[in-house]
Amino acid sequence: MFTLKVDKEIELQLFQLQHSLKLFQLIDTNREHLLEWLPWIENMTSPFHFESIIPLWLTQFAENNGFNVGILYKGELVGSIGLHQMDWHNSTTSIGYYLAKNAEGHGIMTRSVQALLNYAFFQLGLNRVEIRCGEKNIKSRAIPERLGFVREGKIRDGEQLHGRFHDLIVYSMLVRDWNGTPAPLN
Repeated sequence: MFTLKVDKEIELQLFQLQHSLKLFQLIDTNREHLLEWLPWIENMTSPFHFESIIPLWLTQFAENNGFNVGILYKGELVGSIGLHQMDWHNSTTSIGYYLAKNAEGHGIMTRSVQALLNYAFFQLGLNRVEIRCGEKNIKSRAIPERLGFVREGKIRDGEQLHGRFHDLIVYSMLVRDWNGTPAPLN
């Protein structure tokens, strides 16, 4: 099973079928918090939904086309992060993430994104990593900004959320700009 040790507190672990219940419990406990920016949350009404999705994620990983991993903080599942839209021809990918409300404020996501950048650049040999965040999602946008991503622009009406379109801010990091050293935590 794929795992990526971030530091002494955090480990990223590839989701397996046996994680279905814990993943559902994470979503269900944080439903209101996550629903603001993740519309798919409302469709996740039982652990069985994850039993059909996790095999797709495992196939994605096996085909070297990205992955979704759980973020374990002190051994507890507190969120998810993944590499999406792998474009091997252009050596690019994007990162998506979410975190439980009670896990915010500990630098967990900043450290997890940092570790994933190191993995993408130095293990996978990619050149570019992109993060897209809702323009008004200040907490999500703080991650790429804290890590020194370049804000490239805005995609107007880039995503539909609860029946309304909203703008996305596009951030990127290139391997030549990434120093791989820890970012200061606020």
